[in-house]
Amino acid sequence: MGQIRVGTAGWTDRSLIDSGWYPPGTGTPEKRLRYYASQFPLVEVDSAYYALPAEQTAAAWAARTPAGFTFNIKAFSLFTQHPTPVRALPADLRESAGKAGKARVYLKDVDPEVTGQAWDRFLAALEPLRQAGKLGAILFQFPPWFPISRSNKQYIADCADRVAPRRACVEFRNHTWMTPENQKETLGFLGARQLPYVCVDMPQGYPSSVPPVLAATSDLAVVRLHGHSEKWESKDIQERFGYRYSDEELAEWGGNVQRLARDADETHVVFNNCYRDYAHVNARQLAERISPGADPGRT
Repeated sequence: MGQIRVGTAGWTDRSLIDSGWYPPGTGTPEKRLRYYASQFPLVEVDSAYYALPAEQTAAAWAARTPAGFTFNIKAFSLFTQHPTPVRALPADLRESAGKAGKARVYLKDVDPEVTGQAWDRFLAALEPLRQAGKLGAILFQFPPWFPISRSNKQYIADCADRVAPRRACVEFRNHTWMTPENQKETLGFLGARQLPYVCVDMPQGYPSSVPPVLAATSDLAVVRLHGHSEKWESKDIQERFGYRYSDEELAEWGGNVQRLARDADETHVVFNNCYRDYAHVNARQLAERISPGADPGRT
């Protein structure tokens, strides 16, 4: 069985800070990250989806975490064909990006030269993590309007080429990629390119729902656990992510993760039920189930 790393999608959420999960004496961003990194070996940075990260910020992350700690980075919204506020772009790119006269733009609205500059800055900002050996995978979470097609497969391949030699991983939010008739094609496509498929646990019955298929398509396997909120499409964070996994669910996912880890050298498990300390408590519980008493990154 390969190494299993368990962590959460973030460490800075206000509801987490207010929950009391952080002990006294961790009142600064630096101390909170140092504490988080003493509890888990992996974190996912979702803030990079909303705005391009800064190189000095990534350098601080690298300096504040121990050797072997891993950051997975969520790709900027523009790169995954999500609507992106023009104000989320660097100031010198906003005028060109906003030529369509829209406050929010899609990839198709933006001049390829501007998009290329955004890519260059995104990747440059991650260099401190890469040089420190702490950059894990760049998460490409594609939207519900991104169905399986030849052109979309090519776009995924183009994204992977753009970030190489950094590693990309792919999460879908359109069910067509994982229908029974398309599952083999999708996993074969990713496997041929050694792109990790992101296995998901999420509410079913929504346009963005993808079934919980377990598959390792490279030497890295990735699992993201979103919970089972009955209001998955709500804009309210408590309604969407305020879900605690039960002991029974954690037992099932513990077995799933261990089976998946037999087919990969390394497996990343990220809890994204990030309301208050729900994700952090569940992550610790899962790590203990996988290997009782062990460090969650040493299973």
